[in-house]
This record gives sequence, structure tokens and C-alpha cells, in this order.
Amino acid sequence: MADLFDAAGMYDEDYLHFFASPAETSRPAGTLGGEAAAELTWRLLDLRPGLRVLDLACGHGDLAHRLAARGCRVTGLDSSAVFLDRARADAAAAGTDVEYVAGDMRRLPWTARFDRVVNWSTAFGYFDDDTNRDVLRGIAVALRPGGRLAMDLDNLPAFLAAFTPSRVVAARDDGDLLVDRYRLDALTGRLEAERTVVRDGRARRTRFVKRLFGFPELRDWLIAAGFAEVAGFGEDGTRLTADHRRMVLVAALPS
Repeated sequence: MADLFDAAGMYDEDYLHFFASPAETSRPAGTLGGEAAAELTWRLLDLRPGLRVLDLACGHGDLAHRLAARGCRVTGLDSSAVFLDRARADAAAAGTDVEYVAGDMRRLPWTARFDRVVNWSTAFGYFDDDTNRDVLRGIAVALRPGGRLAMDLDNLPAFLAAFTPSRVVAARDDGDLLVDRYRLDALTGRLEAERTVVRDGRARRTRFVKRLFGFPELRDWLIAAGFAEVAGFGEDGTRLTADHRRMVLVAALPS
């Protein structure tokens, strides 16, 4: 199956320019990052120093660095060479030990290697549905018996309630802008977006697609992939409600 969009053209240096500055305000609206993400992940996954953790679709490594600094043995996998270069440079500068691997989440090379898997900041749902299900099965294979997965995604009820067809996602004091125009496909459950990046006085456009999930649907997918228990939380770590902006699923394999 062909990819739904050009991921390399989406997750590039322009993305880092707008979303990877130290300021929390640079994050896309509604996302949970920084120490808040590390603390929530630590608590919901019952993380401890020495556990092997896979940060799947780790991006530029912010969460991976923070979990490694707390004592976990972290591997970060991502398909973007630009992101991995940034992640390795930041890890070296901070003195954190993270193994970064270039790879595709559709073809994970590990079997029963990790105690925990983290998939953060809506880093799931970018393929056709059959392939998305295969990704979940691959995660189950990469985990040891009793292993756990935490996934952070848009919370569908809140996302739809706040939906607008276009918005400025990021703006900088130097005049650079990143603007998205959206279209919802009710038959596929996909959000189709056209992104316009204005930087240094020049504009370029790219497109991306992501699948939107309600909790019951993704819970059932995870159970079909081999997980025995699936719980849902909001960005504050309490039981998921329609008002939460983020949906964090925590799934556990049988022991």
C-alpha cells in the first residue's frame, strides 16, 4: 500500500523551526510535552530506572531525553533523518544516553525487547487502517510479556467540538507563519490537511493525512492486537472525558 502522504516533506527542518524551540508555546495547540509529558508517562506506565523503553516515532527526542535522564534505558525510533540528527545532537549536549534508530514503525525489528513503549503527540494513524492495525501488532511483538504501551492522541469529542477548517498553527516574531487548512472525511475518519509554510519571505505547501480515533474503536484495535487491558486518560492523568483535549491510552499485554 502506498503511503498516504510524504512524511519526509512534512517532518523536516521547517517543522523543527516552528515546533521544537525550548518555549512551551511553540508546541502545536493542545499537545502535552516537556516535563509534564514525562511525568504523566512515568506515572501511567509505572516507569522505573532500568526499564527498557521504546519511544516509537520519537521525533526530535524531547520525551526520550527526559525519560533517559530519569534512568530508563531508552531507544528512540523515527523515520525522519532531520529529527534524528537533532535528537542525537541534543542528547550529546545534555549528556543523556539514548539509542536512536532510523526506521519505520511498520517494520519494527525487535521481539520481546522492551518493557514499555511510548507513542506520543499523535504519532499513530498515518497509514491505511489495515496497516495501522499491523503497527499495533508489531508493538505487541516488540514488548515483553506484561509490557505496557502509552499512546497520546487527539481526543475525538473535544477535537470535533473545536474543529475549524483553517487556522494559524504557529507564528513567530520574525514573521514566519505555519497555516493549516483542514478537511474531514466522514467515510474514512481521516483529517486531510494542506499546510502552508511561510519562512524567510517564501511560501511552500505540503499535505498530510491522519486518522482520528474515538476511544472505543482504538481500544478494540489494541485488544485485537493482543493487549489484554486498555484504559483511557486525559492530559491531566484522570479518567478520560469528552472535555479532555488529549486522549492517552494505556494498554497492557498479558503476563
